[in-house]
Amino acid sequence: MESPLIDPFARAITYLRVSVTDRCDFRCVYCMSENMTFLPKKDLLTLEELDRMCSNFVRLGVEKLRITGGEPLVRRGIMTFFDAMSRHLESGALKELTLTTNGSQLEKYASDLYAAGVRRINVSLDTLDDEKFAEITRWGRLPQVMRGIDAAQRAGMRVKINTVALAGFNEVELFTLQAWCASRDIDLTFIEVMPMGDIGNEDRITQYWSLKDLRARLEERFTVSDLADNTGGPARYIRLEETGQKIGLITPLSHNFCESCNRVRITCTGEIYTCLGQEGHSDLRGPLRASSDDAQLEIAIRAAIGLKPKGHDFDYSRQTAAGQVSRHMSHTGG
Repeated sequence: MESPLIDPFARAITYLRVSVTDRCDFRCVYCMSENMTFLPKKDLLTLEELDRMCSNFVRLGVEKLRITGGEPLVRRGIMTFFDAMSRHLESGALKELTLTTNGSQLEKYASDLYAAGVRRINVSLDTLDDEKFAEITRWGRLPQVMRGIDAAQRAGMRVKINTVALAGFNEVELFTLQAWCASRDIDLTFIEVMPMGDIGNEDRITQYWSLKDLRARLEERFTVSDLADNTGGPARYIRLEETGQKIGLITPLSHNFCESCNRVRITCTGEIYTCLGQEGHSDLRGPLRASSDDAQLEIAIRAAIGLKPKGHDFDYSRQTAAGQVSRHMSHTGG
């Protein structure tokens, strides 16, 4: 391996999250407006360009690659990309290939993903109630997602549920979600809603449910212990001693997790965002397309890593969504 990617704060960059499309077959109220304008297809990196981009990051020390969107499995021909990335698993250069999905296409693709080397997946699921699911996703159907989760488990993949904590929406389902995941041997992580993008009539402040409060509710029923586990992401983990269940907490608002950040994000148009909660970004599509030689691309990658900030500025403490960024999560990749 060549000299690794080290940011200005001596953090090694070993985790790359890549959005392969900004399109999605849901319209979750905390993520998108109902009537989204998506990017022209010509602006997106081709699957071959995505392969080249990711392969360069692997060459420079990235060991974990997460594919995101939008909904990554709605990208036409996406399995050819997963199949191509599997060569880095086989060589040992890449330790993990995974994805975050809404689960809508898992019934179709679970077996193929496993064959490509995917062993763990994250499924976004905010409620177990059919009507509320249709409300929160606007377009989604819960039974379709449940069949996808079943298919993923049958294929042999470890499933983790990502649940966005939403005040006045899924607070009452805290223990229902916890018990359901425990019964299925599925990992569970709660995420505080982040101030990203214009979402129409929805109000970030009224959506926000602090995970400090969520944890306090768990402590009313269980003995809760902090764990030192670290999977390379932003989650902190707790264990419910009575059940042994491990639960992750991603708290960009109530507990800044930036000090150990080891990740960067590439958008579906080839922009690199070295911080989810900052507007600063660099263009990698230009250098990628400028030459078939990777020298210019590597220079651009290293320059971008050199601009990585210490952390984000998300803040709801003054009853405003301070630190809000203009782009939607679907553009950057979750």
